[in-house]
Amino acid sequence: MDGLRQRVEHFLEQRNLVTEVLGALEAKTGVEKRYLAAGAVTLLSLYLLFGYGASLLCNLIGFVYPAYASIKAIESPSKDDDTVWLTYWVVYALFGLAEFFSDLLLSWFPFYYVGKRVVRPLFLRHHGAVDRIMNDLSGRALDAAAGITRNVKPSQTPQPKDK
Repeated sequence: MDGLRQRVEHFLEQRNLVTEVLGALEAKTGVEKRYLAAGAVTLLSLYLLFGYGASLLCNLIGFVYPAYASIKAIESPSKDDDTVWLTYWVVYALFGLAEFFSDLLLSWFPFYYVGKRVVRPLFLRHHGAVDRIMNDLSGRALDAAAGITRNVKPSQTPQPKDK
């Protein structure tokens, strides 16, 4: 945490547009630049998490880096990374299409856009257990279906009619 604080303090000491605006606000209000910056970052974070900015933030995360990585993959001699990013874009488009049609329903769920960023780590942590459960359930379903078809008497099966 101290490293982050030092980097922020170092940034606030540099001359740029942000620090000039913060300096002008500090002169008018008497509030230190670091508190003004912390307040602005907090308000922006809250807006991005809970306001209309949540959609923007998720779309930027889901689009900007993958676009950069895709261009980098296209320029590389290897075709394996091209396949990875092409697969990403196909899945991204499918989710975007599904989200477009389900947006009215999904917008009623609080923290939907925040929750989207939580799904992947949960999936990675628990996918092995979910796979085992699904394999077990599908095996039981197949066994049950095989048992039902064995128990059907031949006289109960429909017979083709003679012509």
